Amino acid sequence: MTAKRRRPACFTGMTMMANPLQFLQQVRSEAGKVTWPSRREVLLTTGMVLVMAALTALFFSLVDWVIRLGVGQVIGS
Repeated sequence: MTAKRRRPACFTGMTMMANPLQFLQQVRSEAGKVTWPSRREVLLTTGMVLVMAALTALFFSLVDWVIRLGVGQVIGS
């Protein structure tokens, strides 16, 4: 009696890709289902990210300056 060969658990439920053209058609179909943000939403969120990055840079620059002053006082330079 021959033992039946089992597929590894990571491959169960997966099918092999038939051809690249079919894959590209499926990718295009799935991309069409995505709800893309409007231009206004993209501009607003980009602006928010830039403002937060600038505020974070300012905060850490001030913290660095305060620490530098404190270390300078301790060392005495």
